[in-house]
Amino acid sequence: MAAPEVHHLFHNPIADHSFSADHKTLAIARDTTVELYGRAGNAFKLQDELKGHDKTVTSIDIAPNSGRIVSCSQDRNALVWEPTPQGYKPTLVLLRINRAATFVRWSPSETKFAVGSGDRLIAVCYFEEENDWWVSKHLKKPIRSTVTTLAWHPNSVLLAAGSTDAHARVFSSFIKGVDARPEPTAWGERLPFNTVCGEYMNNSAGWVHSVAFSPSGDALAFAAHDSSITVVYPSAPEQPPKAVISISTQLLPFMSLIWNGEAEIIAAGYDCEAFRFRGGVEGWELSGAVETKGRPGLGGQREESALNMFKQMDLKGKVKDDTQLKTVHQNTVTMIRPYETSSGAVTKFSCKSMAIFVSDTSSVLTRYSDRRRWAHRHLERVDVARSCSLELRFLLDPIPESLCLLW
Repeated sequence: MAAPEVHHLFHNPIADHSFSADHKTLAIARDTTVELYGRAGNAFKLQDELKGHDKTVTSIDIAPNSGRIVSCSQDRNALVWEPTPQGYKPTLVLLRINRAATFVRWSPSETKFAVGSGDRLIAVCYFEEENDWWVSKHLKKPIRSTVTTLAWHPNSVLLAAGSTDAHARVFSSFIKGVDARPEPTAWGERLPFNTVCGEYMNNSAGWVHSVAFSPSGDALAFAAHDSSITVVYPSAPEQPPKAVISISTQLLPFMSLIWNGEAEIIAAGYDCEAFRFRGGVEGWELSGAVETKGRPGLGGQREESALNMFKQMDLKGKVKDDTQLKTVHQNTVTMIRPYETSSGAVTKFSCKSMAIFVSDTSSVLTRYSDRRRWAHRHLERVDVARSCSLELRFLLDPIPESLCLLW
């Protein structure tokens, strides 16, 4: 298998990333700015910086058709960046929130976007032509804590949200004059604004890190901090769901998930790699990792000389350095997003990770969520610097029985 495409952009955390529809532009949330990278050959080069936020940018998203970029920040603001011949022009968004904005995503229709926040509400924003700005309506009840993640239904009306109160919820965000009346679904028929179409909690009441609708919109999956994935199949409006399937694992928690068709979910998180779950309404199970271990370049370390072995024993009390993971990512995968799709199936996806490098960048420390390993390395007193990498994983065309990586 061919190696994945890996891009080390800079030595700072990446809060979020988004590709344009033609894949020629990559938007990165870095500190208080949005950086735009353009593809130049096999690499991405910095082309522009969008400056308008006072505090850390927490999330960004590029609308595939219009090319608009929406960003939100800890400064409690959101900005819509309109592409013009002179560059990107920021447009004001009236969020009306008193806490940090945490997550933002465009609706499939691109007439609205939703912003999650620490103010225990979701701001659903739409454009008001009279005043040339974006205004918002708030989804509040019954949210009781910070909104961590959002996902739109294909009809652009239903909105799924996960929060730190351990619930995943499905709301109606119907706005008269903006949305066309949606077709009836298993989630509901009459959908006035702020209707709660579903409210679910996983078995251990863990924080919800990621939510996603299936391509058809007939199922909802969410990942929680207890290392589980829960899949919900609704039956009919105001009726108990047809099935609520929770898949518990012995892995570390998942931070992000996406659907690959109706029968497969790809999730990644603190284990530094992506995993596949397969199933349906009858049941789901973990089918294995996406990556193939033991790829060229990760194993087969050179034979150590006797002198170097004694040096390692003297300095570290061990002969070999065991900090290198056998995965491409050397730290938590915090976000995975579809890169290319075909008929509801993902053919390529991108993921970003935060890694910690020693000062000479010659070796990588393992995930700091593994406390014992982290404490052991911390005692070695190495100076560390944060670094982030963006990785594109190229998948074969979807096959009913398997999902393969071109490494």
